[in-house]
Amino acid sequence: MSGQIAASLIPELQHEAVSTRKLLERLPVAKRDWAPHPKSFTMGKLATHIAQLAGWTGVTCTTDELDLNQPYPAPEWTTNAELVAVFDMYHGQAIQALGATSDADMMKPWTLKHGEQVLFTMPKIQVIRGFCFNHFVHHRGQLSVYLRLNDVPLPNMYGPTADEQ
Repeated sequence: MSGQIAASLIPELQHEAVSTRKLLERLPVAKRDWAPHPKSFTMGKLATHIAQLAGWTGVTCTTDELDLNQPYPAPEWTTNAELVAVFDMYHGQAIQALGATSDADMMKPWTLKHGEQVLFTMPKIQVIRGFCFNHFVHHRGQLSVYLRLNDVPLPNMYGPTADEQ
């Protein structure tokens, strides 16, 4: 059973998932190789990263570290429905993991590594809020700009957009 900390995070993650699904559903699959700059992710790679980021909360809850040097294969998708299904799978895993995380577990240290190099160690709650949730919302914001630059109407996320009043 989850602790109070995890129980307070679940509604936030569920709320953010609604906006994320809206963006992923509108991604123009024919433009998945488009990028605004040579140093930027392509639209497809960014969308895949966002779908996978939904699962990093579960990874944080159920492990003590993540080594970025280890393989983390990107899921394959060719349609918006498949992309949303990937997101939903990772999001479901995150909700389930949060639901099983106690307050004491939230305070345990978690480490991000790249091989032998430790990038950071901090309490799981801090990793979930900063590295998982904020990272997720940051990239979703990037995707909304990608969509705007490709004349895709933006959905209502935190309030009306110029496209949806």
